[in-house]
Amino acid sequence: MDAPHETDRELEKRVAARLLDVFVRTGLVLALVLLCYHFFSPFLTMMLWALILAVTIYPLHEMLAGRIGGKQGLASTLIVLVAIAVIVTPTIMLASQFGDSVHELVKGVRDNTLEVPAPSEKVAAWPVVGKKVHAIWSQAHDDLPALVKSMQPKIGELATKALGIVAGLGGGLLMFVLAFIVAGIMMAYGESGAQAMQAIFERVFGLARGKEFTNLSSATVRAVASGVIGIACIQALLIGVSLMIASVPFAGLLAVIVLVLGVAQLPALLVTLPVIGWIWASGDYATVPAAAYSVLLVVGGMADNVLKPIMLGRGVDAPMPVILIGALGGMATSGILGMFIGATALALGYQIFMRWVDDNPERVRQQAAGDSPSVAG
Repeated sequence: MDAPHETDRELEKRVAARLLDVFVRTGLVLALVLLCYHFFSPFLTMMLWALILAVTIYPLHEMLAGRIGGKQGLASTLIVLVAIAVIVTPTIMLASQFGDSVHELVKGVRDNTLEVPAPSEKVAAWPVVGKKVHAIWSQAHDDLPALVKSMQPKIGELATKALGIVAGLGGGLLMFVLAFIVAGIMMAYGESGAQAMQAIFERVFGLARGKEFTNLSSATVRAVASGVIGIACIQALLIGVSLMIASVPFAGLLAVIVLVLGVAQLPALLVTLPVIGWIWASGDYATVPAAAYSVLLVVGGMADNVLKPIMLGRGVDAPMPVILIGALGGMATSGILGMFIGATALALGYQIFMRWVDDNPERVRQQAAGDSPSVAG
């Protein structure tokens, strides 16, 4: 009678030992993962940007490498140098000018050396806010120090935020330059990297779907890049040409601001609407030209609403609303980087869910039963 009890005790001991072994191994693996994340987290944002840049530019890298005899390293080096010369250097110059302008503005307000031109009488005729804007503008022109003193808390808070933004530009630009360099290294080893990524997807999702999900991830990142950066460039060009046609001062600078707003997923109307107000308030335009220029700027400012559905989901095996919702949701929660992560994650989640829906066992059996008579016949 004691033999079964001894057998049960031995089984319990083996199960307890096995569970303890599993818990210890799991704890060690979790500790190792947390330790790796702790040391890798300072570079996580830069590495994600580098991966996005590498995936986006890789088709261009392959085309260039094919034309120079398959030299992957040379092609990556050329692309990084051109990118730094064409994109990063002008961006650094504009950021430097922006920082100098903010510092001069804050200094001028604090030292009472800033001068504000007198407002046009047409400003008072603006609907709803015209009289209030004209009164504040006139007070700023007549006695700017008194206005600054009356609004000191708000101006001090805005100045602190502006200086904080300027201080953060340097680190952000440095991170962007390093991301480009790391992206060049990734592209130089792009083929082995793509194979490794596909192997990871195959291990997670299976051999049948690994390659498909790898292609879907790459296509989604490229679609978001073209749907965000491409649309921002097109819209900035449209508005810049419209500003030049309307002879608006600083048309080039305003076009650059529109480009930055487009990349940050902010509406270009933030630039075009004040310009339209300036056109009507300046008194330099007749009614018909002012109306025509206003229409051009409004159309240019809303062009992204038409271009996004066309370009954002292009080449992706997922509906455009899924990509758009993922990009906007990621932008709302994690900034510009979140656009790519959100769109990719939602596209993969959509595909996995739809595959699960299609793999309905009852539907498979029903289809097999429906096909059996024809096969027998």
